[in-house]
Amino acid sequence: MPPEPNKNILIFLLSSIGLIVFPHLYHIPPVLFGFFYLLLGWRFIGIWKPNWLPGRQLVFLLLIGAMALLYSQHQGLFGRDAGTNLFIVALGLKLLEIKKERDLYLISYMAFIVAASQFLYQQSILMAAYILLVCCLLLATLVYINSYKAQTLAALKTAMLIIVQALPIALALFILFPRVDAPRWMVFNEPRHAKTGLSDSMEPGSISDLGLSEELVFRVKFSGAIPPSRQRYWRGPVLSYTDGKRWTQAVFHEPLTGPTVTGAAYQYTILMEAQDKNWVFALDMPQAFSSPLTMNAGYQLITLDNPDKRTEYKVTSYPDYNTGPINRSEYRAATQLPGEASANIKQLVSRLHGFDSAPDNFIKQLLTHFRVEDFHYTLTPPVLGEHPIEDFLFKTRYGFCSHYASAFVYLMRVAHIPARVVTGYQGGELNKVGGFLEIRQADAHAWAEVWLENRGWVRVDPTAAIAPDRIEREITLDRQMAYGISAANNYTPAYTWLKQARQLWGSVDYKWQHWVINYDNKNQSRFLSSFGINDLKTTVYWMIGIIGAISAVLCGFLLYQKPKNTDHVLLSYNRFCKKLAKHGLFRGAGEGVKDFAERVKIKLPEQAESIDRITAVFIKLRYGQAATQEDLQRLKTLVALFRV
Repeated sequence: MPPEPNKNILIFLLSSIGLIVFPHLYHIPPVLFGFFYLLLGWRFIGIWKPNWLPGRQLVFLLLIGAMALLYSQHQGLFGRDAGTNLFIVALGLKLLEIKKERDLYLISYMAFIVAASQFLYQQSILMAAYILLVCCLLLATLVYINSYKAQTLAALKTAMLIIVQALPIALALFILFPRVDAPRWMVFNEPRHAKTGLSDSMEPGSISDLGLSEELVFRVKFSGAIPPSRQRYWRGPVLSYTDGKRWTQAVFHEPLTGPTVTGAAYQYTILMEAQDKNWVFALDMPQAFSSPLTMNAGYQLITLDNPDKRTEYKVTSYPDYNTGPINRSEYRAATQLPGEASANIKQLVSRLHGFDSAPDNFIKQLLTHFRVEDFHYTLTPPVLGEHPIEDFLFKTRYGFCSHYASAFVYLMRVAHIPARVVTGYQGGELNKVGGFLEIRQADAHAWAEVWLENRGWVRVDPTAAIAPDRIEREITLDRQMAYGISAANNYTPAYTWLKQARQLWGSVDYKWQHWVINYDNKNQSRFLSSFGINDLKTTVYWMIGIIGAISAVLCGFLLYQKPKNTDHVLLSYNRFCKKLAKHGLFRGAGEGVKDFAERVKIKLPEQAESIDRITAVFIKLRYGQAATQEDLQRLKTLVALFRV
């Protein structure tokens, strides 16, 4: 029966597996995560207390318990989560069955699969670096198992050398190997986890919850000039129906005609972060966009793909547009009121000439009212009562963008002017390192749209009348408050350094996402076409040629490098052979050590015992897998004492 693995190998292997499974803390149920680490800890204790390890019957009971836990956390029979849970639990149980060397190999291969499963959840550059590190440790474990040198650093060095040698071939395969999209029947829909962001409904003050969040929503790379901040309105859900407190989207049954556009266009690429909703936020007004995007009745872009992953979209928008006439469905939705307006509301509308002047004039009067009266912009508005719009207009007068947008739209409708609320994001911070905009949850915004004759839907942002800095500044007022800084110390050395560091990392992450994660079959075809590689046959020829060239270079490096006299086992045996050579006993080319020993014993029968000992220890060190440093020291001593 083969000997059990030594303690050092087990410690190295178990530590590597612990690091591999740890990032799944956020992906698998806590009870399964705890169960795995309980088994791992049990196996660690078993290194020093072998009698504490469970027998077959107890392992069988643990298997039944594991099946019960998996059933209690039932996440389906197929798919990412179910497969990951099953594999991790099976890996934990297998750790308790390490008896022979073959078990170490099987566990190592299972651990490689668990490591690769991390990319089903997260593909960031940090996760890639972490997985590369733990795979290096796992590969070092395999080197450790197959080496008589029980030295951790030597095994790690060998593993790193193997990975460095494999990277050029891996890079060539990544660039050239044909990419085939998985058929839809192989794509399992996983439950989406809730994420912070805009909702498909709005209550006054709801967006203020996002005002202090620095969570990244999307990034935008323009092919030309970047629009000024006052034009950066990233369109999201359009809210038309209200019950007086809450605003929601209306359902339109009549087809809407596309807007007519004029003037210069902005062409850009949007990199959306993973989200719950299938919304894609584009500049007003999106006109040309790539598949799988569509536009709904509110001129909002919707993706038909799974939004729970980072995805790039190419969009062209025109800031000058006309949506044309309004149809009956739109008009009903844009003039709907939850009931009769109060006397105070009607009096305000009348005083601002909402009933007896053109809509343009009423809009100007209302914006002036917000600006000159005692209204304030704040992230922490007071709580409103049963009539939030009236309370805001006549009592509190402290509010966020959703307060001003909802109040503005409500007053427009009281004056019989079609209006609606649009939510989305406004602004965005320029990443000067990467040359793209970063839009975060703190940029969440709400504004109004008013339908005007011969102009269609026109954007009106009442927040700009109260807090123009909210629209014009690269760093918004609410973000300054979140950072706890003032305009006077925006450019202190510490703040500037932190900002540059964040932008540098954002640029690296953007390029990783663009060139690695989003390198699909379309991007591959586009990239290879730039080198004249336009068909599968040419691609295969290039792949074979490049991999062959890399392999030839590596083989040449390995075959023609100078031999290093660092093999102490061989050095000791060569000293033994030199002692024999002085008496005319030379080892022939290709002669085995056993054959050589038998031939020498015939000539030196009195030294037969010493020759057998030296030969046996050398074979164990050279070809065995259970040799130790003590065996090497024994070989050196036997050779030193050998006399002819």
